[in-house]
Amino acid sequence: MWKRRLKGRKNTVILILIFLVGFTLMTADSKRSDGAYFFETFFLWVVSPIQSVFTSTLDSIEEVYDHYFLLVDASKENVQLKNQLNTLAREKHLLQEEVRRLTRIGRLNEYQTLKSGKSVVATVVGKDATQWVKTVFIDKGTDDGVHENLAVITDAGVVGHVIQAGLNSSKVLLLADRRSAVDTLFRKSRVPGVVVGLGTDTCEMKYVPVTAEVKAGDWVLSSGLGGVFPKGLVVGRVLSVIQSKQGLFQEIQIAPGADFSRLEEVLVLLP
Repeated sequence: MWKRRLKGRKNTVILILIFLVGFTLMTADSKRSDGAYFFETFFLWVVSPIQSVFTSTLDSIEEVYDHYFLLVDASKENVQLKNQLNTLAREKHLLQEEVRRLTRIGRLNEYQTLKSGKSVVATVVGKDATQWVKTVFIDKGTDDGVHENLAVITDAGVVGHVIQAGLNSSKVLLLADRRSAVDTLFRKSRVPGVVVGLGTDTCEMKYVPVTAEVKAGDWVLSSGLGGVFPKGLVVGRVLSVIQSKQGLFQEIQIAPGADFSRLEEVLVLLP
């Protein structure tokens, strides 16, 4: 029982002390000058570093957050700009190709005007896959007036002639094919011969007498014989001449005027 009384007195003393301390603090605070109070100073000394660290952490997080979203926006903008650049590059490439194509067709049309004959411009759409056959396919056929045994040329010279004609496409046998033969003559001397294909980039001119004066660089033209190639078309130029001591004819290598490896548009001469 005395322990219970002692405990009750102890609690009463503690409450009295708390009341006195609080009253003393309030009285001192009401009478203090404008200077910082000790407990306030102590509180600021303890809390300020924590608050500073907390504020710095929040600022850093906010900066990282803002930087992240700026990077995301910049990345999206970068992707959009790259797509736009790729689109512009493709459009530029297509426009350049169209300009080149129109330039080539313009040369063919000018050549067609000079020849004052009927013709049709065709695009090469395919080539024979084998090395032994030299043929190409064009996108013009009987619907366009194209049929077999019509001459196919460029402004640089003879390409070949049509050997098969469909409704909307045709097959052309190139001058370089071994089955090809064109009646020709030299532009300067007018000596005749026959240019045949070798299956390579060069041709051979046959049946030129050893007595004919031929030298490298001479131009070879179509003679108009045979009914396929009109007279005066450029066939090629002489690369080399070998005069046989025993034979009757010279061995003459011809470089075709047309570049068969770079055919894109051709001119089909209509009857």
